[in-house]
Amino acid sequence: MPSLTTGEVAAGDEPGGGTDGAAAATGPRPSPASRLAARVRAWRVTPYAVVGTLFWLVVAATAWRVPIASDFGQHASAVERVKADWRHPANPLLDLPGTGSPYFSPYIVALGLLARATGAAGREVVRWCGPVNLAVLVTGVGAYARTLSARRMAPVYALLAFTLLWGPEGKEWSGFCGVWSLTRGVCYPSAFAVGVTFHLWALTDRLARRGSRSWPGYALLGAGCGLVLLIHPITALGAVVGACAILTARQRGWSRRVVARWLLAGAAALLVALVWPYYDVFSLAGDTTVDWVHKRLYIHPWQWYGLALVGLPPLVWRARRGGVRDPLLLMFAAFCLIAAYGWVSGHYTYGRVFALLLVPPQFALAVELAEIPPWTRARAVLAPLAAVALCFGLIAQIGSVVPQRLLPLTVDHPERWPGYGWAAGRMPGDAVVIADGYVATHVLPAYGVYLVAPTWPDPSTPAAERARREAAVSTYLKPGTPAATRDAIQRRYGAGWLLLSKNQQVPYRGELVATGPVTGERLVRLAAP
Repeated sequence: MPSLTTGEVAAGDEPGGGTDGAAAATGPRPSPASRLAARVRAWRVTPYAVVGTLFWLVVAATAWRVPIASDFGQHASAVERVKADWRHPANPLLDLPGTGSPYFSPYIVALGLLARATGAAGREVVRWCGPVNLAVLVTGVGAYARTLSARRMAPVYALLAFTLLWGPEGKEWSGFCGVWSLTRGVCYPSAFAVGVTFHLWALTDRLARRGSRSWPGYALLGAGCGLVLLIHPITALGAVVGACAILTARQRGWSRRVVARWLLAGAAALLVALVWPYYDVFSLAGDTTVDWVHKRLYIHPWQWYGLALVGLPPLVWRARRGGVRDPLLLMFAAFCLIAAYGWVSGHYTYGRVFALLLVPPQFALAVELAEIPPWTRARAVLAPLAAVALCFGLIAQIGSVVPQRLLPLTVDHPERWPGYGWAAGRMPGDAVVIADGYVATHVLPAYGVYLVAPTWPDPSTPAAERARREAAVSTYLKPGTPAATRDAIQRRYGAGWLLLSKNQQVPYRGELVATGPVTGERLVRLAAP
């Protein structure tokens, strides 16, 4: 049987199954105390428990110390809006209603309610999520790896491949789970969504292969898919496509009852997505707002994803052994089609599927390394290739967790953004700021302040409104703009503060309040126009 040659646990192979298990079931039922004692005796520390825990400790500690950067401010500001008014939160970045903003997902709303209950700032609550999200991700990788192989080292290899086999250069992108990217983005909704995706795939495999008669299991699977759809829609696309690939490969027999159970899963996912009151997730279909941002995912594929190519031979071997009905092979083919559609159509947002497209070759490599017996020709070829690729991946990403003084060779390190507590501490939480600095406009929203022009486009704000605001900021900051024009812009957007970079020479009517100790930026309290 192909599934057994790869070490995968077939239906009926669980401990206690078969004739002996049936005979045992007819004997005296053990007491709860004896069952607990048997579980304690059977418990062993697995290699994955050790490696996974160490990985969690290192990455969680590193992420905790990373200063506010990238998308952190956007998510923290959304949490602040929910904390202030959870029924009708304002726009995360602009002093406008937030009706229909996809940033108000169940993840953000839950954090906003937690911030409201504890009194913690939104940025603090978002940072708390890093260790939690990482735990979900690590346990999810282990859960899905165990559906592919019963070998104890398979999950260990899967975690190493998934977090190191990306590209020969360390890169950061929301939802991408290389070590470099995790140290910045593990507290983002996308990281949580990817972790839940692995758990959903493991659940899909169990339901399809074991033929569970438990209807709640299917409802739970559907609800989980609906939750991921609301939290991170593009990850949800990969999650559902991957689940369909697993279902196609694993399900044997399609009775009416089986079909009804899977339809229940689909209906639960649809229901969860439809009843969410904050925004309509289906309105995002075909939205091109952020396509231009994601074109970069296609520009340098070797630098971003090249090391994962070492997993292609194991995928081919799986195809030769098990045919086309292999879950990883089906998953890989489907993800390649989605990525290709994004490139051909110009909807580059579909390039986000690269975050999961690498999973099939990464996990195929992990399973083969765990399954291939020692001293075979395949092992002699694959193990050195995997070792070299992992070394390159480690060199590319180790700078994100280890300081240069502790390393024997010079490597790249993520840029550490300056803090803006010196400015945020002098403004009220609902202040409206005129600024155009790249770092400042990403970091300041984490403190709850509003911007005149958005950092990132929000589909709930019309493109024309975003363009007007960007033009207004540009006009205000031009040295030759008449004072009357500046006053009109200040009145229109309710701006009370101005943040100037070190070299910006802009006339203003107001009071210089503070100067940044690192960047030399100047914070100005504007006089009323």
